[in-house]
Amino acid sequence: MRFSIFQDTLCGARATNQDRMGYCFTRESLLMLVADGMGGHLHGEVAAYLALQAAAACFQADARPLLADPPAFLDRALRHAHHEILRHQVLHGLPEAPRTTIVACVVQQDRAWWAHAGDSRLYWLRGARVFARTRDHSKVQSLIDLGQIDPAEADTHPERNKVLNCLGSPFEPTIDLGGDVGIEAGDTLLLCTDGVWSALPETAMVALLSAESVIASVPCVVRAAVDEAGAFADNATALAMTWGDAPSAGALLSSDEVPEGAITTTIAVGQLDAASPADVLSEDEIERTIREIREAISRTGNH
Repeated sequence: MRFSIFQDTLCGARATNQDRMGYCFTRESLLMLVADGMGGHLHGEVAAYLALQAAAACFQADARPLLADPPAFLDRALRHAHHEILRHQVLHGLPEAPRTTIVACVVQQDRAWWAHAGDSRLYWLRGARVFARTRDHSKVQSLIDLGQIDPAEADTHPERNKVLNCLGSPFEPTIDLGGDVGIEAGDTLLLCTDGVWSALPETAMVALLSAESVIASVPCVVRAAVDEAGAFADNATALAMTWGDAPSAGALLSSDEVPEGAITTTIAVGQLDAASPADVLSEDEIERTIREIREAISRTGNH
């Protein structure tokens, strides 16, 4: 596998950043994840952190080096993440479980599969065209589906921030599966939180991603979303991957460099129930991790 990948996040106008993102890959399979901790509940950043840890641990166990059944893996990994969040509630005596939305994508053998719960989104782009995107689990989307409001009303609807599905709720989440599509060199897969897509028109977001490599365009997309929302800016997080050796891909990563049986990851995979809310990565640690990823990718591009 050869691909170009980049991730970025900004706090926006919020006091803390509850978004988390990351990816991991073996010689033959890639997993990408973005989670948006829900600020209306306790420790949303903990839920997002635990969700990524749990899903990455499943990938580490199952990708040998391929996933035998990517859709089944995605469903199992996200449900495992949900149960780990509930277990964290019990272990730490919390009055309610922290909650998070999540979107995940697996790529292997030139095909892509994805899954989500909530309103974190995936976009599949080819050139300057959106081939597919996930459908939000939200009150506004439900009203649109029922024909009760026009899609043009979504951005200003008073219940536009109401999410109907997530990990960490008292109910078993709906894991919406999609994909099993063939991807070509130059295709881009974007995973992002609502702090990105709700602030930027789709045409503007696609234009930015199509103009440059993901290494250059992802920070532009995140910054543009925060600037556009201004004083109301939410946490904004995006992770994008361009497949193959396309001229516009930028610095490439090659899975050939991953030792047989090993995994490369930007997600800390450890003992899930050992972490308390205070143990979750701080803002400075997140920024340091992003810088390290940028430097590693830059070194790869110079070889």
